[in-house]
Amino acid sequence: MPVAEKKPEATKTFTPYEPAPGEEYMNDKQLAHFRQLLLDWKQDLMEEVDRTVRHLQEDANNYADPADRATQEEGFSLELRTRDRERKLLKKINETIENIDDDDYGFCEACGVEIGIRRLEARPTATLCVDCKTLAELKEKQLGG
Repeated sequence: MPVAEKKPEATKTFTPYEPAPGEEYMNDKQLAHFRQLLLDWKQDLMEEVDRTVRHLQEDANNYADPADRATQEEGFSLELRTRDRERKLLKKINETIENIDDDDYGFCEACGVEIGIRRLEARPTATLCVDCKTLAELKEKQLGG
């Protein structure tokens, strides 16, 4: 099951990259833009983890009423599942930053074409172009995955 990607909080103040006419795709300036986008997203996720830890520590009550205790445990369970998804997303973000460092970012892993600046801004960890991603989703649907 794919990891649900929560939009980075940093996108609230996000400024889209505007390439200059004739600008080379994935030049140093563009790579710096995406690196910063990923770092901001990572920072937001790490702050969420800190908030969760504080919340679990501060709000852990031993309710006498089983219904209250069950409600609290369900809330904690939901929060921990969300953090687990975000942990997987953090791993993906770190891998994407490594790809930027290795000068291997912005191109489709399947066919090698440019993924595109707007797609990468919408999903900075994307590794497939729209066409290959659509094809992969169709295959997954057909195979029942």
